[in-house]
Order: sequence, then C-alpha cells, then structure tokens
Amino acid sequence: MDRESHGPARDWAPRSIGLLLGTLALATAFIAAYVGALHQPTPRDLPIGVVASDQRARATLDAVRNQTNLLEPIEYDDTSAADRGLLSRAVYAVLGSGPDNGLLLTVASASGPSATSAIKEVLGTAATRTDTPLQIVDKVPVPSTDPRGVVPFYLNVGYVLGGYLASTVLGISAGTTPRSARRAGLRIAALAVYSVLLGLAGAIVVGPGLDIWHHDVPTIAAIGALAVFAAAMFASAIQGWLGVAGTALVILLLVVLGNPGSGGIYAPEFLPGVLRGMHRWNIPGLANDLTKAAVYFDWRSAGWPATALALWAVAGIVGLITASIVRGRRTPASHAPGQDGG
Repeated sequence: MDRESHGPARDWAPRSIGLLLGTLALATAFIAAYVGALHQPTPRDLPIGVVASDQRARATLDAVRNQTNLLEPIEYDDTSAADRGLLSRAVYAVLGSGPDNGLLLTVASASGPSATSAIKEVLGTAATRTDTPLQIVDKVPVPSTDPRGVVPFYLNVGYVLGGYLASTVLGISAGTTPRSARRAGLRIAALAVYSVLLGLAGAIVVGPGLDIWHHDVPTIAAIGALAVFAAAMFASAIQGWLGVAGTALVILLLVVLGNPGSGGIYAPEFLPGVLRGMHRWNIPGLANDLTKAAVYFDWRSAGWPATALALWAVAGIVGLITASIVRGRRTPASHAPGQDGG
C-alpha cells in the first residue's frame, strides 16, 4: 500500500517542480524587465524637426547637441514638411524661428508627454542661457482627462491581457491543439466574437464610462477588437504548438517584454537600448501606437501599426491551423483537459 501510494507523488513531483522553476524564472524576468526598464528612465535622441534653411533654429539645436545627446535633429526641406513630420509622429516637436528674434517650439504632447516635457525643458534652459525668447505651442495636446497620456497604454494592456487569457482558458478547457482544421476554425471564430465584445467593452469604459474619449467609441472598439484578436491568435498558435507550457512564452513576449517595451508609460527613447525599438513590432506597442494615431492624429502614422497587428492575427491563424493539422491528428480522441485536443 505504501509503495502504491507513493507512485502518483513520484509522477507528480518532477512536473510540478519543473513548472514551479519555470514560474520562478518568469517572475524573475518580469522583475528584471520592469525595474530595469523603468527605474531610471533617461531620454536619448528624442527626434525634433527643424527646417534645413532655418539657421537660428539649427544653431540652437547644434549648441544643445554639443552639450547633451537628448535631442536628435531631423531636417526637413520646408515648414510644411516639418509639420507633416510632427503630425505623423515622426518627431515629437519642431523648432523654428519665432517673433522678436526668438524661437518657436511646436510640440505634440499627445505623442508622448514625457518626451515633449524633456524637449521643452532642455530648450527652455538653452533659450534662457542665451536670453532668447522661446514661444511654445502644443499642436496636439493630451486631454485634461489624461494629462500624463497613459490611457492608451493601460487600455491596450487590458486588451492584450484579455486576448491571451481567452486563448489560455480555451486551451485549458478544450485542449491547446484543436484536433482538426474545422475545430481550429471554430476556435478562431469564438475568439473573433470575444475580441469584438472586449473591444466594445473597453471603448465603453474609456468613453461613456470614464468620459475620456466619449466621441471615439467606434474607433476604439475597432482598434481594441484588432488588438485582442492579434494577441489571442498569437497565443493560440504558440499554445497549439507547445501546449500549456507555451503560455509561459506568451507571457514573456506579451507582458514581461511587451509592456515595458511598448513605449506606453514612457516614450521609447527613455528605455534601455534593447527595448527602444520593440514598440514597432510587438503587439502591445503596436496597439498603443495605433490608438494614439487614431484618437489624436486623425489616423496619421496608423498605417504600420494597423498592418502589423493584422499580420500578427493572420500569422496566429495560420499557426493554429497548421498546429491542428500537424499535431492534432496525432492526438487520440480521449485526452486530459489542458492537453492537446479540440
């Protein structure tokens, strides 16, 4: 009896120890990523536009560049091109000559309040040092209901979290790998409906609920549905190939690295080098960029984030279907919940 009673424990112990060690590693990575990225945010190479023929503005930026690497001047042929750069989020601000032999700094704080504040501070100091008048105009301000500009980030954290949690719940209840392409199609359809519902729920919360973007409910709902679906399909594909253990990889990419690398709380230029460009391809960063582009910038700069999120969703669909074809057919009809199945 004693020997038999210890048998299940011997089977259970190695798997449980392995899962606990994996969780320990994941939690440690979470701490390292968040604390490492956000404990001392230091801006570097914040892009600021300047017209090539504007000698006064260029001289000011050259003087600042000689003292700090905080700003990175981006030259434009004329004022119209510089304005387009500002409104397409290629730069955070544009510096030009102003009245009374002074300077005019035009910013778009909705692009990133932390970035525009840093630019205003360094150029304000430079102007004071040289006794040069500096006029500041905020062309695309953040709303008074979101003075720190963090609503897009936290909204999309919820969307992405909801997406991969939905995939995980379906994987645990019905099996991570559908046993046929038809079952994979049903799962994709279920996640699509879920994505639309969560996208609408989030839009209602930040719209009529909290009165932040009450006039943009359809826009936010559509973006949210795309973000949720991209995260859900990405998670489903990985879990379809790797099983429940794939959830750890999903959390690593979408949460541990994805959230701090999204440039949500701080502009990407405030992050360590390894995370600085991550927002251009990871799902949380793309969703954050798409929300800002749609809500504040009249869809300017929305092309790449929208396309990339759609590509993630398509890749996830293909990944889940191929997993069901390759792995699902090898799975017997009877299986334990949370393992391969339909």
